[in-house]
Amino acid sequence: MSFLITNPVDKKKVKDALFEISGSYARIEAERELIKDIINDLADNFELPKKTISKIANAYHKNSFTKEVADSEEFQELYESILDVE
Repeated sequence: MSFLITNPVDKKKVKDALFEISGSYARIEAERELIKDIINDLADNFELPKKTISKIANAYHKNSFTKEVADSEEFQELYESILDVE
């Protein structure tokens, strides 16, 4: 099975789409790098764990604080019941 595109108009459409995708990837990489830098700055300046900063930022972004708390309580309850911890 061959996947050749020989029509010049179609080729240009595909090339343009690939160029656009590549630009999007570059922006995503830059944003990820910025997020990483911000997290590092917060961790250094306030002596906060990076993992916790990331979790708070994600909860804030997704507006999922209530779910995070419920999941944490569920985890705590299950852990304590399985391991007989009080």
